Amino acid sequence: MNASRLFALAFLLCSLVTQAQVNTGNPVIFVAQYPVPFDFAAIGSVFANHRADVSISGRGGDLYIRYADGSLRNLTREAGYGEADTFQGADSIVVRDPSVHWSGTRALFSMAIGASEQQFVYTTHYFQIYEVTGFGVGQTVSIVKVPNQPELFNNIMPVYGSDDSIIFASDRPRNGQRHLYPQHDEYESTATVTGLWKLQPAQGTLQLLQHSPSGSFNPMVDSFGRVIFSRWDHLQRDQQNEGAGNPNGTFNFTSEAVNSTPTANRDEVFPEPRIAVPGSNLEGMTINHFFPWQINQDGTSEETLNHLGRHELHTYFNRSFNNDGNLFEFIAEVSGRFNPNSAFNFLQLSEHPNQAGRFYAVDAPEFNTVNGGQIIRLDAPPSANPAAIAVEYITHPDTEGTVPSIHHSGHYRNPIMLANGTMIAAHTATQVEFDNLGTRAAPMPNYLYRLRTLSTASNGFQAANLALTAGPGLVRHIQFWDPDVLVDYNGPLWEVSPVEVRVRSVPPASGTATDTPELQAYAATGVSEASFKQFLRNQNLGVVVMRDVTTRDVLDRQQPFNLAVAGGGRMTPSNPVGTVYSIAQMQFFQGDQIRGIGGTANPTAGRRVLAQYQHDSAAVAANLPNPGGPPASVPIAADGSVAAFVPAQRALSWQSTEPDGDPVVRERFWITLQPGEVRACDGCHGVNQLNQAGQTASTQTAQAFIDLLNRWSANGGALFANGFE
Repeated sequence: MNASRLFALAFLLCSLVTQAQVNTGNPVIFVAQYPVPFDFAAIGSVFANHRADVSISGRGGDLYIRYADGSLRNLTREAGYGEADTFQGADSIVVRDPSVHWSGTRALFSMAIGASEQQFVYTTHYFQIYEVTGFGVGQTVSIVKVPNQPELFNNIMPVYGSDDSIIFASDRPRNGQRHLYPQHDEYESTATVTGLWKLQPAQGTLQLLQHSPSGSFNPMVDSFGRVIFSRWDHLQRDQQNEGAGNPNGTFNFTSEAVNSTPTANRDEVFPEPRIAVPGSNLEGMTINHFFPWQINQDGTSEETLNHLGRHELHTYFNRSFNNDGNLFEFIAEVSGRFNPNSAFNFLQLSEHPNQAGRFYAVDAPEFNTVNGGQIIRLDAPPSANPAAIAVEYITHPDTEGTVPSIHHSGHYRNPIMLANGTMIAAHTATQVEFDNLGTRAAPMPNYLYRLRTLSTASNGFQAANLALTAGPGLVRHIQFWDPDVLVDYNGPLWEVSPVEVRVRSVPPASGTATDTPELQAYAATGVSEASFKQFLRNQNLGVVVMRDVTTRDVLDRQQPFNLAVAGGGRMTPSNPVGTVYSIAQMQFFQGDQIRGIGGTANPTAGRRVLAQYQHDSAAVAANLPNPGGPPASVPIAADGSVAAFVPAQRALSWQSTEPDGDPVVRERFWITLQPGEVRACDGCHGVNQLNQAGQTASTQTAQAFIDLLNRWSANGGALFANGFE
C-alpha cells in the first residue's frame, strides 16, 4: 500500500468516531497546530522544542476555545491574527502553551508571527508571550503582547503566579549575554531553554528562578503554591567529546566572558567519565531522564518533587565503584522500595482540579512519538513522604513505547482531568513510531493527534474514546516556504495542549521557613538572619548547609555509605562492615557555559554548560579556608557538617572527597540557589525515612554553619576587596 493510501486510511479511521455530545462542563482552550512531520528538535518534540523557525514549528495553526455544548471559536483569527488564505506568509502564526488565569477570564499563550514570502529567504522569528481576554460567550476577543518580556528570545510555556507575575521558560542566556546564545543541552548539544524565569510585566522586573543546563519544561503553579515542572536531568560528561580524533570538534572557551577565546583544551572535571576506564575502580556514569521538580515562586528550595529520585522511580542504574562489595546495582524489583511501578519521564504535568497534589503526566520516549506515550499519575502533596509515593498507570504500559500489541491503545499527550471528572488528552491511534508517509514538500504524518475523552477499556486501563471536535477535526490546506521547499499540507491539524477555563482559588505564594537547627546557629553566633541574608543578596550569593554528610538514605547502596570524617570525626554507621571511606572536604562545581562544538576555527553558535571548579570570586573569598585541600573545597567539620558560600542563579553541584582529594560521593543533579538563600539539608543523599544505619534524618545544628557565621561576623559582616581576613 503506498504512502498516500496509508495516509487516507489513517484519516478515515480518525473520522469514524465523530463528536458525540461530550459535555466538558467548562470551556476548554486548546491549540490547533500544523503537524510538523519529524521528531527531532521540532515544536512537538520532547526537548529542543522551543524555537519558532518555520521549518521546525510550521505555520497555519490557531488558538481555539471549545464550549461545553461543543461549539468552537477561533480566538486568534477573531482577534486579527493569522492568515485565512492557504499560503502562510508575513501575517501567518504558530501558537502554543495556553494557560488560564485564576479568574477564568484571561489566558496566556505563546505565539510567533510571520514566515518567508519567497523561496530561499530565511527569516528569524521568536515565540513571545501574549494574553487573550474576551473569550466568554458573546464577548469580543482581544489579544495583546505581554510587555517587558525578553525580546529576541523564545519565551514559552507561560503560567500565572499567585501575584499575577508570569512564570515561563526561555532560551535567554542565564546572564542575558548574546554571545552565549543559544545554550546547548548536555546530550546532543542542541539549543535548549536555560531554565524558568519570572516576569512582573508592569514593572519589567525579570528574575531567573532556576538555571537548567539541559532545560526545564511545562511549569505550573499547584494548589499549594509550588511551581511544579519537568526538568531534563543530564548531569554527565559530554558525549560529543568522545571518539578518537575529536570528530565533533569540541573545545573549551577560556571563560564565559564576551572576549573569551577558543582553546585546544577539552578537559572535564566532573562527574566521573560516562564510560568505565579500563583498570579503574570507577563504573561509567550516565543519567538521562525528565523528572518532576519543584521550586517556590521566588525560586528558592529547588528539589525534585517531594524529594522523589531515581531510587523511588527508576528501574535500574549502576553503582559508582566496582571494588566495594557493599555497593551494587540498583534493581527496583529487589530494592524493597514502596513504589511498584517504575517511570522514566514525567512530561506535560497537570494537577487534578479536585484533588490537590494529584498529578498526571506522560511517560514517553525521547524520540519517535512526538511527546506522546503512557499517561501516569502520582499523589504528591507537600506532606507526602517520597518513600510512600507510588506511580499509577492510567493507560496501559504498552502505550509508552512503539511496539504494537492488543493492549496498545495509541499514544497520548497533554492529559488533564476536568472539574466534572472527565479526563481528556490529545491522542493518536497509531502504535508504531512517528513517520512521514509523504515527502518534505507534501507531508503525510502517520500521527493525527485529536482531543478525546478517556474511558475504561476491557483491559482495565483508560483508553481514548470520544473526540471533542466534530467529524475529521480541524482540517486545513496550508502552504509555506520552509524556506527552501514549498510545503503543501491538506489535512487535519493536531489538537494539543488543552486547558480548562474555570475559576480557581489563588494559591498562597509558597515559601520555606528557616528550620530550627539553622535558627539555633544564628542564635549561637549572635548573627542577625536578616542582615546575613541581605549581605548574600548584595553579593549575589547563597549558602549551602549540610548537617551531616556521613548519612545517606537507606535505599542508596550505589554510592559509598560507610563514611567517617577524617581525623576521628563522626562515623555513620558506628559499626560499619567492609570498606570505610574517610571524607575530609566538600568540593563545589559551578556550571559555566564554556564548551564549544564544531571546531575552533568556525564554531557552532552558542555553548554547552560544563562543570568547573567553583571560582566565583565572592564565594571563594568568603568561604572557610581549606589549606591543602583540592580546588574549590571547604572542610567537613568533625560533626559531619558542611557550610559554604556559593554563587546564586547558576547551576551547582558538589562531591565529598578523601583527604588526598579523591572523590567519594558525588551529587547527581544540578541545583540552583537564589540570592540570599540559605539552603539546608540533612545530608547527602537526603534521608526520606531512615538512613543507612536505621536512623532518622539529622536535625543537629551544623558546626560548619556556626563556623561560617562566626567568620562572617568577625569580619564585620563585610566582604573585603582582598577577601576575608
